[in-house]
Amino acid sequence: MGEHTLNPKPKRIGIFGWGLVAPKSPNIAAFEANLSQSTHWLTPFEGFGPSNFLVGQPEFNFADYKAWMDSRFEPRKFGQLDSKMGSSIKFALGAFIQSLSQNPGIEQTLKDLGDQAHIYVGTGLGELPVTYEISVNYFRAQRRWDRFWCQDAHHATLARYYASDPADKARIRQEWGAPEDPDGYDARDPQWDEIHDAWFHFWVFHSEGLKNYLEELKAIEGEGVTGAIESNKGHLIKRKMVGRKRLNTKYGCPDEPWTVIDPKILWNIPNIAAAQISMLGGITGATIAPMGACSGFGASLRLAMNAIQLGQAKLCVVGTTDPAPHALTVGGFFGARVVSNDGGVSKPFTEMRGTHVAGGACIWLVGDYDYLHGLGMKPLGLEILGVGVTADADHIITPSEDGPRRAIQKTLVEAGAEASDIGTWDMHATATPGDWTELQNALSIFSPKTLFTARKGSFGHGMSACGGWELTAQHLGVVRGELFPVNTQAEEIHPEVSAQQTAMVLNQATPYTGAYSGKINMGVGGINACVICRKWSEKERS
Repeated sequence: MGEHTLNPKPKRIGIFGWGLVAPKSPNIAAFEANLSQSTHWLTPFEGFGPSNFLVGQPEFNFADYKAWMDSRFEPRKFGQLDSKMGSSIKFALGAFIQSLSQNPGIEQTLKDLGDQAHIYVGTGLGELPVTYEISVNYFRAQRRWDRFWCQDAHHATLARYYASDPADKARIRQEWGAPEDPDGYDARDPQWDEIHDAWFHFWVFHSEGLKNYLEELKAIEGEGVTGAIESNKGHLIKRKMVGRKRLNTKYGCPDEPWTVIDPKILWNIPNIAAAQISMLGGITGATIAPMGACSGFGASLRLAMNAIQLGQAKLCVVGTTDPAPHALTVGGFFGARVVSNDGGVSKPFTEMRGTHVAGGACIWLVGDYDYLHGLGMKPLGLEILGVGVTADADHIITPSEDGPRRAIQKTLVEAGAEASDIGTWDMHATATPGDWTELQNALSIFSPKTLFTARKGSFGHGMSACGGWELTAQHLGVVRGELFPVNTQAEEIHPEVSAQQTAMVLNQATPYTGAYSGKINMGVGGINACVICRKWSEKERS
């Protein structure tokens, strides 16, 4: 078999750079400082006007990264990104730039590795705020468009209808299969807007004026490039723009609804954070946006480990990013009955009132320890021993018992660890009744002395970024030999949880001398990701 073996020695995986954006935390240093305080990082949500929702608003200023970009790209680069990218993509770019600062030379290494540097950066929610803004603009434009072409001058049928008596109107509506006439509704009726929209959108399909307009527009848009393509394509685009403008002036019509849809909707699709990182970093290997909801960070880490162990990559950018809290997110979580709405901070294992939506990003640079250490780079945090990903195949919101347990067991095997080795365990814990099932699972596997942490009552629930924040907090604490406090008092713990005699980290920092740690995230859709890590020795770190 020569030098090849069927079971090559597994590569050791380390973290060689990290960065994040979180509530009250524009970077790792601020994040670590905030973790030292047993307080929450939440603020009132203003998206609905006055309400009782609290959220985790990320602290972030994209301009902080302008100097970095200006030193590497032409001056317009920053402005282009600032104007075209949504918040989640900017958060990811900021966190990525931070991750290049801990090991000098790693930025160049990412470029030099070519196909052996991969990117696995996904999102839990996508760029909802950008999609919402573009959708609202389109809706308003479509409403103006429908009403314009239903005016008497452009719609003879509707003009005759308005001039008819009530009996004839009923006959015409029946003949055409038209919806209800909105004239019969008071403007204060809650359905007034919807009925008017349905009325005009039905009749716009029968507008003679619009039919004529579209025929003339077809002639303008139907012109193709003739002659030299490169030199003539610009002239063609300009002629079409001028032709459309003259046509709209002729008819006096508003902007067509398809022209108000900002192409930013394409620049902010789920893979763009990963793609923009590849462009900023000059990284030419596989660039993918994995998505596993709340388990997204662990899923990204799993893909990176696969690539490194298979010899396909030596260094990977992994992470997840979510937009700042938005009405669609907060309302959607509330509709799913997992968000607190009483104006107070809801904490895991207390009254189970629900979690709090948060936004931000977390990016790690993970790679082959021996290769990168050989280049003189030092690992951060802990050694990543195993990542287990499973699916419940059961329920879209409520976690099962079997799925998370299988993820834990798979990870223990991969990590070469016993359950008794795990001295601290970070829980998904969303301050909902599902926490009870999660706790029972953990207690059935781990030692009664295992120290449990649950941090969503501090910084909220980033749909996908939470796993990265929680893992980073765990790594920082284990390295310093002291698990950071949580903003929960012992007397707040639910009586049934207290009765379990569980060792929980509460509002005091807790000494920790163990080597092994682990955590789990359980995502919407029943996706579970478990991560087990080990403390580097001083020799390995130096």
